[in-house]
Amino acid sequence: MGDVWIRTISHSLVRADRVTEIASSRGSVHEERGYSIKAVAEGKAYILIDNSDLEGTTKARFAHAGRMQAGLLLAVDEASTAAEPTVISYEQDGERWVITPASDIAGVSLPIAPAVGAAYTE
Repeated sequence: MGDVWIRTISHSLVRADRVTEIASSRGSVHEERGYSIKAVAEGKAYILIDNSDLEGTTKARFAHAGRMQAGLLLAVDEASTAAEPTVISYEQDGERWVITPASDIAGVSLPIAPAVGAAYTE
């Protein structure tokens, strides 16, 4: 199984298996708008989402943040079954988590192993 990494808003990467807490709070700029989600790994907080555009009551915004947290947990579970290292990123336009093979982000093509039983010719 490959490693799972989570991209932060500052484009850092945090290993998912080192995350001990995922928390949400109201938007950092406005009390009446937005929300943020952070992950805590090895005692340090990493901001994953800081969305100051979402309007609504505090209850509605925290409900939305809760759905985003649940989506992140599902993405981590899904990515952990991949054979290669993966990166989970937040896509603001779609308000969703995206799982991408690390090799795609790096622009590296992984070598393809020959088929089992393939004949070798010179």
